[in-house]
Amino acid sequence: MLNPDPILQQRIQQQWPTAQAAGHFFALPGLSGNSVRVKTEQGELLARRAPQQPLPFVDRQREYRILRRMRAAQLGPTPLDWHHPWLLQSWLPGEVLTPEQFNQQRDAVLALLHRLHQQPLTGYRLRLTPLLQHYWQLCQQRHWRWQHQLQRLIRQGEPRPLRLVPIHMDVHAGNVIATSDGLRLIDWEYAADGDVALELAALCAIDGEHPIDWIAGYAQRSQLDEARLKRHMRRWQPWLHLLMASWYQLRAEQSGDPHLQQLAQASWQDL
Repeated sequence: MLNPDPILQQRIQQQWPTAQAAGHFFALPGLSGNSVRVKTEQGELLARRAPQQPLPFVDRQREYRILRRMRAAQLGPTPLDWHHPWLLQSWLPGEVLTPEQFNQQRDAVLALLHRLHQQPLTGYRLRLTPLLQHYWQLCQQRHWRWQHQLQRLIRQGEPRPLRLVPIHMDVHAGNVIATSDGLRLIDWEYAADGDVALELAALCAIDGEHPIDWIAGYAQRSQLDEARLKRHMRRWQPWLHLLMASWYQLRAEQSGDPHLQQLAQASWQDL
């Protein structure tokens, strides 16, 4: 059990005025260490702290506003309150999917993703060029391949979107919860408006064993030409690979985690 942040305790008591100060606080596993599960007599919630170290594009206020826009669609947790540095949201009861369940329930995951992509635009556009430049500025160690690839992509310019929609950008087994009301997405910190092809490219980069099935299923459900979707995904792949390598590099430097350091080194070699 975690010793709670006094600011978080104050936010809980404002959310539930009759809540006992002696609620139970549990730090959740994760690379950022910024999520806390809170149990009180009034119920459970999830508290997500604004990162104490800089993480490009992560903005709890934007996350809160996007969750508010998505509330009626029942795609994820219900946002309760935002007051720097804490975002409070409902705790989703259910089970996190395993990688095997994620693939077994591919149709249901695609249906969830398709519903997200049918929602109105959020007003927050994901632009990879300034995002990649921000990573470059924050990192201390800069591989020569990084500079070469970044300059090449900037000269080339970002691909035109196949279809501009709200995207989650972190869809994988660990971010999908099986609830009594169906599947829900968690961890919306990278959500914004972007290309469906970028979303699918990110999903397939994480689940590298079944890309054909994901692409075919999404194209059919969204009435997109499969070959055209693949072409657009290929255009995004160099951007996505550099984004993933940049993320590994920054988080490895911030955390000193040996596994992340290995992933960063491998990513630069793969560029």
